[in-house]
Amino acid sequence: MNILMVVSASVIVFTLGASIGSFINVVVYRLPAGLSILWPPSRCPHCLNQLKAYDNVPVLGWVWLKGRCRYCKSKISVRYPVVEAITGIVFLLVFFIFKVSILTISYWAFCSWLLALSLIDLDTMTLPNALTQSGLVVGVIFQMMVGFLPEASWEALINHLMKAIVGAILGLWLFDAIAIIGSIAFGKAAMGAGDAKLAAMMGAWLGWKYLLLASFVACALGALAGGGAMMRSRQLGQKIPFGPFLALGSVITLFGGEAILSSYLRLFFPAS
Repeated sequence: MNILMVVSASVIVFTLGASIGSFINVVVYRLPAGLSILWPPSRCPHCLNQLKAYDNVPVLGWVWLKGRCRYCKSKISVRYPVVEAITGIVFLLVFFIFKVSILTISYWAFCSWLLALSLIDLDTMTLPNALTQSGLVVGVIFQMMVGFLPEASWEALINHLMKAIVGAILGLWLFDAIAIIGSIAFGKAAMGAGDAKLAAMMGAWLGWKYLLLASFVACALGALAGGGAMMRSRQLGQKIPFGPFLALGSVITLFGGEAILSSYLRLFFPAS
């Protein structure tokens, strides 16, 4: 019976995540183009025919259509089902780690924001204010809820509110400073303004301590990817969007931040 419940819950959570992934695809396509993310309903970008409900089933819809529009037979990018599947898997991981709790629902939202921002940054080299600013506001609300709901303590609410504010300010200042120093060192813009705003959003969700860890992980991953790209292209100064690395650093910290920090402390500050 327990196994059946786990399987049923997993299917429901994955389906929910894949459905959110389908909406993320809409946001990623329409928001940079200045289009409404709510209207009109999903349609083929080539022939503009509105898609049927059964064509919009996450992941499976693409498989049924064999990756082509039902009407004009134009190819549908494989990225659509991949994003839906990734979102479903992330939702499952969050659910397995945080169980049935407010943290699960909140981190589903956080990861969805991060995925949308990452894909837009990969496509356009921009991080829209509409997403970073709304994500920051929701992050502050999240911290307040986490502080208030368990014991209805106004002191805890204020403490968590300050945690979000301090984290957001630190993220903004830290990456603004990195951008300024990088610009002086390299003689050109080293980082976009959107990265600092994304870091502020991360700080609101994660707090200052885990923001620093997520930033370190992001920088390490970005350095590896940048070095690899230069080795392949043999060109210096190749632009690489940093938003996806910040998002990945945040997700790694979300899932394993406590274990990473504990291992670090045991390694460098062993108990006497």
